[in-house]
Amino acid sequence: MKPIVKIIRKVDIEKQYEHILQLELDYELASLFAAMNEKNDIEIKKSKKRLSEIQMELESLHAYA
Repeated sequence: MKPIVKIIRKVDIEKQYEHILQLELDYELASLFAAMNEKNDIEIKKSKKRLSEIQMELESLHAYA
């Protein structure tokens, strides 16, 4: 029974992490939009880099699904 509980907890934690990444993705997209409107190249690069990192994290989560 304990292995089943561990698996369920792991899945719950992964779902919570995915939800947090989705929220972060939304925030970073809004930041990128603002930076583009301000024509702030430094912030644009930062946002694009973080968006790429978030995408890789999400892809790694889905690889185990």
